[in-house]
Amino acid sequence: MVEIAEGRADALAGLAASSRRVAAADMTSLPAAARFVFRGREGAIEPAGRAFGVGLPRAACRFAEADGRLAAWLGPDEWLLVAPGADAGPIAAAIEAETAAVPHSLVDVGQRQVAIEVSGPAAATVINAGCPLDLSPEAFPAGMAARTVLAKAEIVLFRTAPETFRIEVWRSFAAYVWQSLDEARREFV
Repeated sequence: MVEIAEGRADALAGLAASSRRVAAADMTSLPAAARFVFRGREGAIEPAGRAFGVGLPRAACRFAEADGRLAAWLGPDEWLLVAPGADAGPIAAAIEAETAAVPHSLVDVGQRQVAIEVSGPAAATVINAGCPLDLSPEAFPAGMAARTVLAKAEIVLFRTAPETFRIEVWRSFAAYVWQSLDEARREFV
């Protein structure tokens, strides 16, 4: 079973290693992370954020970050929690301990998803080749996150800095999304 998990952790390694560098829109396969989808209402939100180490944002399409951990608002009672390099077990135990007295749901999706970072002055243009969102800095500034599509794949898109985006995508669509982005970068080579 360990071999399967190790293979899953490097879902994009081959593509990332063979992709050319494009300074205008560089792409990086991000390391493995603990990931959860948390669902809860008013009494669960604050304790869950406290246990995770990042307050869960209450504003639509926003994310909060602390010590590399991300909490993204996905819906009125739904958040994606990402902890790079972390072991999911202790995080889940801490959140469950803090929210045990209130209705909630915590689902480990760490093996379901991988992440790609696209950065550089043409990053938004490259992503917009397959994503319908307005990624202008005025419409989608740093600190925003949204569930959307890229080509035909569902993604969660974060703008982590003015020229840097994080794409969370299901592992089964990762190669497709990577290749779509790589194709869009061709005009910048």
